[in-house]
Amino acid sequence: MALILGIDPGSRKTGFGIINAVGRKTEYVTSGVIRVPELELPERLKIIFDSVTQIIQQYCPQEMAIEQVFMAKNASSALKLGQARGAAIVAAVALALPVSEYEARKVKQSVVGHGAADKTQVQHMVKTLLQLPAEPQEDAADALAVALCHANTQQHLIKLAGSSSFRRGRVV
Repeated sequence: MALILGIDPGSRKTGFGIINAVGRKTEYVTSGVIRVPELELPERLKIIFDSVTQIIQQYCPQEMAIEQVFMAKNASSALKLGQARGAAIVAAVALALPVSEYEARKVKQSVVGHGAADKTQVQHMVKTLLQLPAEPQEDAADALAVALCHANTQQHLIKLAGSSSFRRGRVV
């Protein structure tokens, strides 16, 4: 059993989602969005740090997965996003929680089946995979998708570790 905390970082809204991964089965634990008020960036980063710390202390996940920064058109936005990621990562590391990072395309590929999926497709697949009664909020769905991607990746690595050989892209 592994509780996995997924984080979709943002300087204004940071999504979080926790799943319980047992073998190939995953179940929903909780999710939500950390909404940061209009403050100076250092104060917003402190809110993200404190909120992620509180979530970790409350739910005691064993691992954290977070989306990597992608370079958008606006370099300033990418820098703020990177700083929000840093605040969340430091919160995890300060509590001795291992952190894994995933590209947005890999997360979408893992959950939807193609790396160019849009947010509504991610929401729908997260709802379906976790058997939720309704689609989660956009940022929470992205965070749950990151956690699902991590669970899938870990399961795949376990499968590879147990295989006797690897031939032409297939585990034998």
